Amino acid sequence: MPFLQDDSGSPVAGGAEECQSSSSALRRAEALSHAPGSIGAVAFSRTGDPMTGEFGDALLIKKFGDVPDDIGGL
Repeated sequence: MPFLQDDSGSPVAGGAEECQSSSSALRRAEALSHAPGSIGAVAFSRTGDPMTGEFGDALLIKKFGDVPDDIGGL
């Protein structure tokens, strides 16, 4: 999930992307952290049911770049 800055300079989370493994999530997050306009990104995992939209809490794998410390609402 990439992080961007809003008009006031505060960090905001971009859209999460599904990856098939933790290693692919790490590679994708690192690439997203270097994308134009991005200030950072996180790789995380969570379990759930995409059909119902119900997911458990996210487990942080790694942060890249300037990511807020409090990302508990993933």
